[in-house]
Amino acid sequence: MSAGPRKGRPVNAGGSMILQEVLTGVRLRTELTPEAARIVVMGLEYDSRKVTSQTLFFAFQGQKADGRQFAGQALERGASAIVSESAKPEGFEGVWVEVEHGREALAQSSRNFYGAPDDRITLIGITGTNGKTTTSYLVDSIFRDAGELTALVGTIEIHVAGDVRKTKNTTPDSLDVFRILSELDHRGGRHATMEVSSHALALGRVYGIHFQTAVFTNLTRDHLDYHRTMEQYFAAKHRLFEGCGCPPPRFAILNEDDEYGRAIATAPGTERITYGIEREAALRALNISSGLNGLEFDVTYGGKRTRIRSSMVGTINVYNIVAAFGAGLAQGYEMDQIAHGIEQCHAVPGRFERVDEGQPFLIIVDYAHTDDALRNAIRAARGLSPRRIITLFGCGGDRDRTKRPLMGAAAAELSDYVVLTSDNPRSEDPLAIMNDAMVGLRRFETPHHAEPDRETAIRRAIEEAQPGDIVILAGKGHEDYQVLNDRTIEFDDREVARRILRGFGYRREKA
Repeated sequence: MSAGPRKGRPVNAGGSMILQEVLTGVRLRTELTPEAARIVVMGLEYDSRKVTSQTLFFAFQGQKADGRQFAGQALERGASAIVSESAKPEGFEGVWVEVEHGREALAQSSRNFYGAPDDRITLIGITGTNGKTTTSYLVDSIFRDAGELTALVGTIEIHVAGDVRKTKNTTPDSLDVFRILSELDHRGGRHATMEVSSHALALGRVYGIHFQTAVFTNLTRDHLDYHRTMEQYFAAKHRLFEGCGCPPPRFAILNEDDEYGRAIATAPGTERITYGIEREAALRALNISSGLNGLEFDVTYGGKRTRIRSSMVGTINVYNIVAAFGAGLAQGYEMDQIAHGIEQCHAVPGRFERVDEGQPFLIIVDYAHTDDALRNAIRAARGLSPRRIITLFGCGGDRDRTKRPLMGAAAAELSDYVVLTSDNPRSEDPLAIMNDAMVGLRRFETPHHAEPDRETAIRRAIEEAQPGDIVILAGKGHEDYQVLNDRTIEFDDREVARRILRGFGYRREKA
């Protein structure tokens, strides 16, 4: 198996084009006038604050604001034309291009403007409820260990040929993705790995982007405040395997142990690689050994076997590793080469990340913010044979309320002591959120403590810990902020825990 030949790069990609060329393939509601068709476009933007001279501005109807209200501002900043699926506002004097679908227009225009870099770069898309970030880091590690220059786009940050940047969404809009791919293309890179969220698929953020390989991790209850039902949630995830305005992926890497993974229907030209632990799958993990120092297990595929060693712990990471292994196979790498690349991925920020200041108990920070992810984190910790498990968690505000009691029940059922606190309450009352979670927590007789102030709660969890215990700080993971009703504050579970530990006299000396 291989990714196929690399096509040549258009010389004008990302430079300047006339409007007619930029909009090639876009469904217009009205034809361009000859004068408008010849307008020069030097850049594309959907944020009016970033508009400069000869920029084509895309005005979307968003959840909080109508982009049309910023059209005048974009024109003042030098926009050459405005593209929108809504009619031109009364009194607007600039060039207005009305299209059938705004985000599809942005995607097709971006692909045109940047010269279709996804034709030359092998793009791996990873979707699922849990495990997307860790799997993406593993895939990227396989590529980099093979000597490739890569891009990584996900929840935590964006990497482009070694440069690291902040990100605000799990999956950026199509314009941002094409910019990243174009930059990687310019710098000689061939492989990109990308987390693809259900929101991005439902909203059309990845429309027009060609994924060579699509990976499915799992599907559990989450985001039902947006998708409403599990069927709609699954349907959004499924779009990645259908092809979002592009041909379907050539390879589908599917979790055979997950009922939704088994339900994914792939196109006739898509090669399926199933993976798992419990069921018979093409790619399977066997003889699993998990401890404080990591994982060891065998992977079998096509009658061959190789040994995997990883510093990651827990069964959930076995699935993430084997999913990444499948992506490596889709690129034609040998099994031993893939195993070596996986071994080089030592840690993912905020994913079962240890906080070590020399204390006689283990502190783990994990992004778990669903009941299934919380169960996975606690089970991974239980596999390390602790004396007790102390779990701290909260639930996000303005999000699916139905998962709150489920998270409370998961924490109480599997832990020895629970600290219930606040996560990102956003516009909701933290106490009301905690009361929702308490409904599930009280189904069990597990000792617990409720404290809305997260730093005070972390201190309580650490004070409770004794030698041999494991403290899990769940929910925020890599995040270095907390979203309150009226402001966003700096808050990093890892740094807060370190500060508290040092206040108790612990300090890990640097080597």
